[in-house]
Amino acid sequence: MTLRIYAIAYLVFLYAPIILLPLFAFNDATIIAFPLSGFTTEWFQQLMTTQALHRAAQNSLFIAVLTALLSTILGVCAARAGAMYDFPLKRGILGLVMIPLVLPEIIVAVSLLVVAVQIFDVGLSNWTVIAAHVLICTPFSIAILNGAFQNLDPAMEEAAMDLGESRWSAFRLVTLPLVMPGIIASMLIAFTISLDEFIIAFFLTGANPTMPVYIWGLLRFPASLPVVMALGTILVALSIALLTCAELLRRRGMARVGLKDKGGFI
Repeated sequence: MTLRIYAIAYLVFLYAPIILLPLFAFNDATIIAFPLSGFTTEWFQQLMTTQALHRAAQNSLFIAVLTALLSTILGVCAARAGAMYDFPLKRGILGLVMIPLVLPEIIVAVSLLVVAVQIFDVGLSNWTVIAAHVLICTPFSIAILNGAFQNLDPAMEEAAMDLGESRWSAFRLVTLPLVMPGIIASMLIAFTISLDEFIIAFFLTGANPTMPVYIWGLLRFPASLPVVMALGTILVALSIALLTCAELLRRRGMARVGLKDKGGFI
């Protein structure tokens, strides 16, 4: 009984702020407070006519798509190497690759800012944000893809090579279809992380802010808070949809290789 009460209290504490987003997004008052004064869709309509927001959204989508592609490609290479090959210092190398999972983002952001500006003298732009997001998203991709590769039988790919296929064609025709659900799940997770990430983007973005950085700028103007709530509602709905699709694809991939589901991604 005590554990049940604790679980309910924890879920309320965790999700209550998210539930408040749509409540105030459809409230017709500019003051974020109870009681609610009425129903309106005005704030969502303002989102459709705000050009600065559209440019920020385009930047975020461009960064998130490239981040998802690059981090998943790197994740496939690392997960395949870790699962199917033995090489010197294998555990140490893979451990170093996974370090961004535990490093504070503020430390990563400041370090990358110093490296980009002081050492390489690179101007801040979308590309610096993409490089940083690939750095933090690749470990998540590896964690997702590890399960897909570790539960494959290497003999299947070797059998294809014995039948005349090259190593690349054996991977493309045999291994790739089996791990495709994991690849798609990795891309969705990396896309979501990049789309929502703020701290690194705040330090490394140039003249064109990403959507989270643009939202942070709106917080300085109290009259814009309902618009932020409306935008937050859309982002939360999009994130939940993407994570749900990624989890369904992960379970489908595990079922395909005959592995019993034991929980989440990591």
